[in-house]
Amino acid sequence: MSLIGEFHKGEIDGKPYLLYHQVIKPLPQINFPDEETTIEKPLSIQNKTYSSDKLAIDSGDDLPLFVCPVSRIKTTIVSENIILVDEDGNERPGLSFKLTISPLVGDNLLCDHVVLPLFWCNNKEVDPENDCGSCRAPKVGTYYYFCVTCDERYHKECVESPLEINYPYHVKHSLQLYFSNKDSNHCILCTEKADYDLYYYSSLSDIYMHVLCAQTPIPFFIDQPKRHDHTLNLFPRQASLTCNVCALVHKHSLTYVCTSCDFVAHSDCIHIPQTIRISRHYHRVSFTSFLQPRKWSCGVCRKQVDHDYGAYTCNVCSGYAVHTRCALRKDISDGIELEGLPEEEKDVEPFERISAGVILHFSHGCHLKFGTSGVYDENKFCQACTLSINEENFYVCVECDFMLHERCAYAPRKKVHPLHPHPLEQKSVHERLHPLFRCVACFRVSNGFKYECANKGCDYTLDVVCASASEPFDYQGHQHPLFLALDPQEKPLCHICKSTEVQNVLNCIEFQCDFIICFKCATLPYMVRYKHDEHYLTFCRGDEASGSDWCELCEGKLAIGGKEGFYKCNDCCTTLHINCLLGLDPYLKACETFPGVNGGEVLIQRNNSATRPICGICESRCQYPTFILRTKDMESYSICTINHP
Repeated sequence: MSLIGEFHKGEIDGKPYLLYHQVIKPLPQINFPDEETTIEKPLSIQNKTYSSDKLAIDSGDDLPLFVCPVSRIKTTIVSENIILVDEDGNERPGLSFKLTISPLVGDNLLCDHVVLPLFWCNNKEVDPENDCGSCRAPKVGTYYYFCVTCDERYHKECVESPLEINYPYHVKHSLQLYFSNKDSNHCILCTEKADYDLYYYSSLSDIYMHVLCAQTPIPFFIDQPKRHDHTLNLFPRQASLTCNVCALVHKHSLTYVCTSCDFVAHSDCIHIPQTIRISRHYHRVSFTSFLQPRKWSCGVCRKQVDHDYGAYTCNVCSGYAVHTRCALRKDISDGIELEGLPEEEKDVEPFERISAGVILHFSHGCHLKFGTSGVYDENKFCQACTLSINEENFYVCVECDFMLHERCAYAPRKKVHPLHPHPLEQKSVHERLHPLFRCVACFRVSNGFKYECANKGCDYTLDVVCASASEPFDYQGHQHPLFLALDPQEKPLCHICKSTEVQNVLNCIEFQCDFIICFKCATLPYMVRYKHDEHYLTFCRGDEASGSDWCELCEGKLAIGGKEGFYKCNDCCTTLHINCLLGLDPYLKACETFPGVNGGEVLIQRNNSATRPICGICESRCQYPTFILRTKDMESYSICTINHP
């Protein structure tokens, strides 16, 4: 016998619902290799054999025995001959496959967890610290299964999850149960990422559902909804109606309509928050059912907003609006309802002004004095962004060589950044055991100042260069302003480095201009100084190189049409590779020491002596502006980059 999930009409507290049920259907006949006859396997439950017309699935004295979810997954892996770990024992990402083992004991002969012991427990209190061992979702609730062998708790829905579910609105084809150890798309019901171990998927419709979401009761009526004054009715079939809240047509979403007026809403749009904070705007935004007739542009995707449908608007800035779905994106907002809550405290200034031209910055205990650089000095660099101080304004300590660019000194202590939905706080001091961090936007390693998420448990971190980027972004290598307007589901190509593996990109929204640049390329200094040239060098794309261009430092040829750009002095025709001029780790400050991973110490040093050190890994002389000196047991060796294995 086999379980198939279906929905039937029922009631909860006297109100009509579509309720999930498990329907038993006979398995196809199986030919066993050692048998000449074809037999149908019986279903053994508690040492008894039942036929399909006598089997009870609902709770009672004779409950069926179910297979442990971990056993189902492992047995499927063995039967499908799929390897989830590499030769070093590390998990190999990106695997997803259909489960083949039924949840009922007796439905298969391959399951190695035939002796379960699985117990369906009924606790009086919920243990909030125990997640489901199958879907990894939190809070298994008071009704759950427990496996003594695995020492894990499981949702009832996960344990009893059939291999197939016939879901309303998707009657043409069923959804199959899958296991995956990679990120999947979003669940169409809760809109959260379907990246748990188990989920339902239809390859024909390309839709995903969490196991728990797929078995949730569906109400026929929603009384007193947040977005409408009348009762909403479940639309009886798959709809192609435009939602009044989000202005979109989602044929896979459950749709509710008002029979009294012309109002349509998706099930996940009915209860959206009224007031939220988004990462693309300084003020809070609030939902409105319609806009004043005029031309509106979305503050996120930069596309037109239809004023006949709902959107989020700013009460302070007139003319600012955001599509409902854009405002509620997970990378734009945390979705927390802020209606009725007081505004956050005002920003704390990054420094105290002592007198004219003298400040006391939060990152340094001594007074900093304003200055202007007239001569390039490669040994002068900013402690915040770690980049050189060229002919620009700066602040320098009156007692030591601590320096900050003027723009870095004025960088706020707390800011809302367009790449992250939570506020970020600037940190100047790092833990001694973990002095390095990797910027989420450009993926460079740095030990300068950083902005990290103020929310507990969120480790989002930006270096101060990427944190300074805002919309519109003025990139000197392009004639139009750039925006973060692309959908995160897209796989854009950076026009500079030609990479498609980037996540954060800036793009041009001008008509027939498709320029895209990733944060790693966009935050490279566009104009830099070189100690052997009296002029500024300008960044050039790889396709601007000619056959006669060669690097001044390494004396190597520039790749014509290559993925890497280069720097060039238009007056002296001096050209240099990016790495040769800035180094493989351009955001690492020299003269800092921290503990090594395997003992000893690691020292970042300027590579400005007469003799270049030899790298202990690639065995060539380190030619970059900085190098890493590792010491252990009175011995030391140098490496070119912190990313060396």
